[in-house]
Amino acid sequence: MALSEIASSYTKTTQITPSHLISPRPTSLHHHHRLSLRPSRGRSRRFGILCSVVPSEVQAPAVPSSAEAVNNKKRECFGVFCLASGEVFGPDQPISLKLLGSERSIQALEGVAMELEDSLYPLLRQVSIGIDPYEVFQDVEWALLIGARPRGPGMERAGLLDINGQIFAEQGKALNAVASSNVKVIVVGNPCNTNALICLKNAPRIPAKNFHALTRLDENRAKCQLALKAGVFYDKVSNMTIWGNHSTTQVPDFLNARINGKPAKEVINDTKWLKEDFTEIVQKRGGVLIQKWGRSSAASTAVSIVDAIRSLTNPTPDGDWFSTGVYTNGNPYGIAEDIVYSMPCRSKGDGDYELATDVIFDDFLRDRLKKTEAELLAEKRCVAHLTGEGNAFCDLPEDTMLPGEQ
Repeated sequence: MALSEIASSYTKTTQITPSHLISPRPTSLHHHHRLSLRPSRGRSRRFGILCSVVPSEVQAPAVPSSAEAVNNKKRECFGVFCLASGEVFGPDQPISLKLLGSERSIQALEGVAMELEDSLYPLLRQVSIGIDPYEVFQDVEWALLIGARPRGPGMERAGLLDINGQIFAEQGKALNAVASSNVKVIVVGNPCNTNALICLKNAPRIPAKNFHALTRLDENRAKCQLALKAGVFYDKVSNMTIWGNHSTTQVPDFLNARINGKPAKEVINDTKWLKEDFTEIVQKRGGVLIQKWGRSSAASTAVSIVDAIRSLTNPTPDGDWFSTGVYTNGNPYGIAEDIVYSMPCRSKGDGDYELATDVIFDDFLRDRLKKTEAELLAEKRCVAHLTGEGNAFCDLPEDTMLPGEQ
């Protein structure tokens, strides 16, 4: 599966393709694809991981606010397949889902389609499968570009940039040719920042502002760690920014983060932990997960994709913001232009966003912003042959890993 796209016209059918695409015209249900994530069977062990609850409230029952809340309770959904359930685009928005794969993955996509078919999502109007992006991307309004080759043993970072960059260059050309002119594109496949840059450079018809690199999983991980340290629910953590590249140079920003409306540094009076442990835990969380589980994150990545889309299709709560990797031209932070860099954003819920301006900086934060910026500029030089900027020249400052690489 390479892509997921979702088209969210609020009066028409939204089409999604995995790479998921959604386009805006009502159609009859063809193939329904639905995914559910189920816990594996086997021995279970208890761990003291309490990201969403505080210890004193572990046993507290969830009490609905009213009988109406019980009657209107939505069925559970998991990850990207919340798209088909109305959890992302609303309870009245029909969805058309397109799945882009390859000759190797087509049978797996057929299995996904069967799952969706059997799930009877009332808003899912169509599911189609294809291997030609020029057909699958036709008129899509949201594109989720998920598939990319993982870094293999002995592979240099420059080699990974080139191999995956070619995939996203071709997908950018296809989107440019046949997608909606205002399509929103979320790049998940790594290295996602530079892949997003390659994609947008090959799609000049589409506004550069419409391209995103997924850093929401990093934001969610950072919120969880602050919540654990402070002993609060994760939803008490706001204004959490991930700056820069989706690599181990990323900068989880505790200076601007807030817990229960107060600066995180006032709630967590442990500067050493914030500067050292917190930052490293978030940067290397993906790698630790692989060591424990033997594979890259899946469920949490799917949830973060849904969170990222929701942040663009729902108004940002007053005073808060969210993280996403976006094109830097015109940014107010002094970050180098013409790269894709994760920054704090706000949305009115119309699919668009603006950069947050009420952000504070100190020397510690600025030093780290420059380091991740330097890495992205070096990656950009490595893929110049894919962005129309001449011959590539790789001078990566160091062979930093992506979260989850070994």
